[in-house]
Amino acid sequence: MEFRYSFQQPRNKVWDYLQNEDVLRRTLPGCKRLQAREDGAFDAELGLDVGPIKGLFTGEVRLLEQVEPSFYRLLLNGNGKPGELHADSPVSLIETDTGTDIVCLADIQVTGLLASVGQRVMGSVARLLLGRFFKNVDDDMKQHAL
Repeated sequence: MEFRYSFQQPRNKVWDYLQNEDVLRRTLPGCKRLQAREDGAFDAELGLDVGPIKGLFTGEVRLLEQVEPSFYRLLLNGNGKPGELHADSPVSLIETDTGTDIVCLADIQVTGLLASVGQRVMGSVARLLLGRFFKNVDDDMKQHAL
């Protein structure tokens, strides 16, 4: 799945926001808890209620292979009553004349009830959640200064 979002902010600023634990806590859809660990990963708890996807997920978020300010790889592993979710997403920040474009190429694997809703529905839910997240980050940048 590919997802794109455009920010009207410089790439360095977008990078700083996407790497900030407080920003992530405020902007991740359904975030109940996000806590950094010593190894650079985050323990997370997300409550989702999007279409057929409802429930509390606990898991881990990792930001790897960081090349500031242009690239990182996001790994997400979560478990909940609706099933398991594993996502591996290279994230590129591309500088443009008007700001920064984000491009995510996500490989998402699901089990349980999540798998039963079908790939097309999961793709729509993933796009919706990514859209909400990046819109929340965009709004956060306008309201808070790092």
